[in-house]
Amino acid sequence: MTAEIINGNEIRKAILEEVKAEVAQMKEKYGKVPGLVTILIGANPASISYVTLKVKTALEVGFKEIQDDQPADISEASLLALIDKYNNDPEINGILVQLPLPKHIDEKKVLNAINPDKDVDAFHPVNVGRLMIGGDEAKFLPCTPAGIQELIIRSGTETSGAEVVVVGRSNIVGKPIAMMMAQKGKGANSTVTIVHTRTKDLASHCKRADILIVAAGVPDLVKPEWIKPGATVIDVGVNRVGMNEKTGKAILKGDVDYDKAKEIAGKITPVPGGVGPMTIAMLMKNTLKSAQYSLKG
Repeated sequence: MTAEIINGNEIRKAILEEVKAEVAQMKEKYGKVPGLVTILIGANPASISYVTLKVKTALEVGFKEIQDDQPADISEASLLALIDKYNNDPEINGILVQLPLPKHIDEKKVLNAINPDKDVDAFHPVNVGRLMIGGDEAKFLPCTPAGIQELIIRSGTETSGAEVVVVGRSNIVGKPIAMMMAQKGKGANSTVTIVHTRTKDLASHCKRADILIVAAGVPDLVKPEWIKPGATVIDVGVNRVGMNEKTGKAILKGDVDYDKAKEIAGKITPVPGGVGPMTIAMLMKNTLKSAQYSLKG
C-alpha cells in the first residue's frame, strides 16, 4: 500500500490564508499591520532569490515590508547600527538578516544584536532558551522545525506517546525539532531519540520510529528497510545530485529513498514539495505573532 503524501505546498497555502485573514482583522481593529524588514548584504544569487520570495510572500499576506539592500563591503559597525535602528522602530515587528554574511562580518554578533522579540527566525540565544523552557515562554519557534511540526499535525499524525526519531543534530533543525516534539502540548508529548551519522546501528533506531524526521543532509541515507511499516516520514533533506539538461534546473533528492520508502511508510513528505515550502510560511506566522504581542503591550 502506497503512503499518503503530505503536501507541503497545500499546507503552506492554508497557513498563509490564515495569516492573511488575521492581518486583515488586525488592520480593521487597530489600523496596523505587521512590519517585516529583510536586510540583504551583497548580491549572492541564492540569497537574492530567497529574499525575493520572502518579500513577495510578506506583501501577499498584507504586511508592511521593507527590503533593505546593503553593499557587500558594509562595515560590521554600520550593519549593527542598522539593526539597532530597526530594533527601535515600533512599525517593525520582524527583522531578518539574510545569511550567509561576508567574511569580514561576525555572523554571531549580528544575529545576537537583533532584539529577541523581533527575532522571527528564532536564532537568538534568548529564543533558543525560551524554546527549551517551552509553553508560553517560547514566543517564536524556529521556522523549519515549526513547519515540520505543522506538517505532522495537519497530516493527522498522532504524536502523544509516539516514538519520534530525529536523524540529525543541527542547531537549525535537528536539536530544536527534537525539543519541540518532547514538550507538553499540541503536536508534541512524544518520546524522542536524536541520532546522527556517528550513531551505532542507525538502522535499529530508525526502525522503532512511529515518526521519523530525517535532517542529515545525506542523499538516500535512510533505506526503506529502516522504516517501520505505517510510520510517518518527514524528509528535511534537500540535496543537489545533478542537473536536468532539458530544464537547466537542479535535480533534488531527500535524505530518504523516497520511491521505495513510500511503499512502506503510512505518510511521507516528498522532496521537493514537502518541508521546503513551509519555512517562509512559518516566518510569516512568527512575524504576525510578534505584531500581536506588541499590541498587547
